[in-house]
Amino acid sequence: MFQRVALKPTDEQRLLIADELGKEPKGMELITAIDKQGRPLALQVAALVKGKPFPTFYWLSSRFLVKELSHLEAAGLIKELEERLQDDPVLMAEYHQSHEDYVARRWAAMSDTTKAEIQRLGFTDVFTKRGVGGIENWQQVRCLHTQYAHHLSSGNNAIGRLLDAEYGIANLLP
Repeated sequence: MFQRVALKPTDEQRLLIADELGKEPKGMELITAIDKQGRPLALQVAALVKGKPFPTFYWLSSRFLVKELSHLEAAGLIKELEERLQDDPVLMAEYHQSHEDYVARRWAAMSDTTKAEIQRLGFTDVFTKRGVGGIENWQQVRCLHTQYAHHLSSGNNAIGRLLDAEYGIANLLP
């Protein structure tokens, strides 16, 4: 299982995250979910990294979860989910709410200075119209990793809930 948090990463946690991912994620601001041993599972990333928009607000930081979700992607789950979304208006509505939640959380997490810089650079639409993982077309699923990181961080992601309900992803955590 996991716990949602909002923690500034310590030096020790930064090293652990870098070891898990093979590098420290650019723009890391907060740890947003941990496992029952306190290891980071998901992160919140800055909207601007080196003056450029960064499309991923929530980042999966668990090698184990990255691997599990990569297996599902390789097995064709993204295409299957996109077909399900087209056939299930309730799931599609929940999925759109996921994107709306992501956009709102991302914008709310920014300082006024960052918002002003985004506006000055002409990237407002990137941050107010693009959903989970920076996707423009909310009828498609870009990647399970960003969906699941949003789920771990907020609980407001339809695909993440589905991954837990149908594939038991959260139950696989040590």
